[in-house]
Amino acid sequence: MKISLINKKALVGGSSGGIGKAIAQQLAESGASVTLMARSADKLAQIVSELPTDQGQSHQFLKVDFSDLEGYKKTISQYFANNSVDILVNNTQGPAAGNTLEKNTDDYQQAFDLLFKSVVFTTELALQKMKENKWGRIINVASVSVKEPLSYLALSNTIRAAVVTWAKSLASDVGSFNITVNSVLTGYFDTERISQLNAKKAQQLGIDQSEVRADMEEKVPVKRIGDPKEYGYLTTFLASENAAYITGTQIPIDGGLLKSL
Repeated sequence: MKISLINKKALVGGSSGGIGKAIAQQLAESGASVTLMARSADKLAQIVSELPTDQGQSHQFLKVDFSDLEGYKKTISQYFANNSVDILVNNTQGPAAGNTLEKNTDDYQQAFDLLFKSVVFTTELALQKMKENKWGRIINVASVSVKEPLSYLALSNTIRAAVVTWAKSLASDVGSFNITVNSVLTGYFDTERISQLNAKKAQQLGIDQSEVRADMEEKVPVKRIGDPKEYGYLTTFLASENAAYITGTQIPIDGGLLKSL
């Protein structure tokens, strides 16, 4: 099966590294023109210069800070005033780690702005042209923790669950426009984010970070951490015409980590 996204335009959040970068790269490999979004203009410019253009693509980037909701809304509104997208990948940096006893209501409000309000606002803007064009793909980068909460990620557990249930409702509302909405539940992937979380856990436990990673790998049935490229493959399939009958789903990509159905 060959996936072609030629003449499709994609907007990918959190794409200066890790999973977001891998998604942007694979979408571009399949022919899409990609707009990247993240905080580091230098990193984004470098990635844009490396993305393939042999299928007529044209790539660009937006410097945004998802944690500054009002500033983000201004930037993304200006973007959509002059652009439209066929594929929207909602992905932001994660909120600070910590359990429920370490977080207060202000922390939850900040996480809500970061993970939920930014996603809903961006999607509302993207949907305007998608509905006119009778075609669209909305893909949310979520987490396996919405099914099996991780004690050290209270904010992420809570707000990402809200994103997933919102996406399920949205899928029903926009299906008649040939727009699909799916959420990908992320397991353990070899990213800077997971290295940061492992470092904090190692410090708390008084052990070496390599021990934390080894324990993590042992918990995964396939006995390894995921390669971000594998995430890009799944997202690119969901963005394609081949996935037109897949919507309203929550798809784990976790090497079998989830124990629940």
